[in-house]
Amino acid sequence: MTTYEAERGRAAAYRAAYDEQLRARGFAPGTPGTERIGPVLRRTLPGQGGLVLYRDLGGLEGDALDAFIAAQRDHFAARGLPVEWKYHSHDLPADLPDRLAAAGFTPGERETVVVGEAASIAAQHGGVPLPEGVRLRDVTGREDFEHIRELSETVWADDRSWLPPAMEEWVAGRDGDPCTVTVAESLAGEVVSAAWVRFHRHTEFASLWGGSTLPNWRGQGLYRALVAHRAALALARGFRYVQVDALETSRPILERLGLVSVATTVPYTWQPAAGAAARPGEARDVGGN
Repeated sequence: MTTYEAERGRAAAYRAAYDEQLRARGFAPGTPGTERIGPVLRRTLPGQGGLVLYRDLGGLEGDALDAFIAAQRDHFAARGLPVEWKYHSHDLPADLPDRLAAAGFTPGERETVVVGEAASIAAQHGGVPLPEGVRLRDVTGREDFEHIRELSETVWADDRSWLPPAMEEWVAGRDGDPCTVTVAESLAGEVVSAAWVRFHRHTEFASLWGGSTLPNWRGQGLYRALVAHRAALALARGFRYVQVDALETSRPILERLGLVSVATTVPYTWQPAAGAAARPGEARDVGGN
């Protein structure tokens, strides 16, 4: 078997595990605001909007699929909320993106689902030197979450006021799967990068989120160090895989750390009239250093 064939086989195995464990499960059992509607799981996030997740659409196609898409849109429209439909490149039917667009959904930036072995990534923990005077620290308090909000708003130039209360729910375990939030901070106490990891119960997967870094601190290994740190946290809890929905700024870094691209995904978002809530979903793992 060639190296290329071995890599393709590994990617296929990872994608199968991702589909069977994460996509088939959707949200953690008992997650607030979640309901199953036919083949999909639908969730309302207070102050943010809605999410639609699924493993497959159960053979829906044609007019029946159009009606189903419209029903999900109308459910959130009646509440004045945006909704994100999480589309994957291997979803069927093949014309699903066209049908989402016809229903008023707009495609966002394409992301790549990457999966890797927590053990091999965690083994690099400590091998990625941090800039002088910077340390990693797991945080649980509102003051730290407010600093992360300030960091995120600086990086993304949008409103992240929803982030501190959401993080309080995550780390307290009131919002489904357990979560650990980590910051990289300078000796002066400035949060220069931040990221978090969700531990998905009843699966072998932990997922990585965040990764925003202040512009003047990029290119110094902070993102790589945060990935290795979170992989070590996942391994310590007994998780085999780490998974990321990666933007193009982080995908090459993650692949160099040993994660494998298994699929692409596009968030299709429907927005109500102006003045609606922010885009639903967590901040992606963006990398950039």
